[in-house]
Amino acid sequence: MAEGNKSVTEFITSGYEISTVYYTPAFDAQLHKLSKKVIFQDISVADMQKISSLTTPQEVLAVISIPEWPNLKRHDLLNQFTLVLDGVQDPGNLGTIIRTADWFGITNIICSEDTVDAYNPKVVQATMGSLARVNLHYTNLVTLLPQLNLPIFGAMLDGNNIYTANFGTEGLVVMGNEGNGLRPEIQQLITQAITIPRLGGAESLNVAIATALFCGELSRKRFK
Repeated sequence: MAEGNKSVTEFITSGYEISTVYYTPAFDAQLHKLSKKVIFQDISVADMQKISSLTTPQEVLAVISIPEWPNLKRHDLLNQFTLVLDGVQDPGNLGTIIRTADWFGITNIICSEDTVDAYNPKVVQATMGSLARVNLHYTNLVTLLPQLNLPIFGAMLDGNNIYTANFGTEGLVVMGNEGNGLRPEIQQLITQAITIPRLGGAESLNVAIATALFCGELSRKRFK
């Protein structure tokens, strides 16, 4: 489910298959003009409150078919950077990471099988429509990552300085679990450990914030 005018608009204009769009009488249904293939159904405010996942429901909600993305191959990821998430659990963090990836033009995110579901309503809401442009792939990282034969950069406390590291022009950037970081079997696959230098006393960075810093630095180096 996607809720709110912005998110619903993004999905309608994407390649996703929309089942039905529900809206309340107060909603100015301009979305009708975006697609003649979508079924629009007006419902009461009371019914919207029953189906919404939000404490304060918005005036429009879309039910969308979950896509089946094809298996990633190495040629799909060449000459670009791809995010890899190892056990990210918080829906808000994943939603923010997806939105950040969209901002920096990252189109694929590879997730471990125990990463929070990208189609969790809280994740969808946090992406603010960016989920319509970013592909999420859930897989066994230990099996897939060696097969891709790409540089693997791991966010770790003990690693090369992110501001002086040489990332080249392509690779996988692996971010770990909120509490435990990268699991040992993933650490063994890392070709270059990268750290964000700490100047203060905080023990760690939020994974979504750390991901944004990585994306910003990768973008900066490519524009140099």
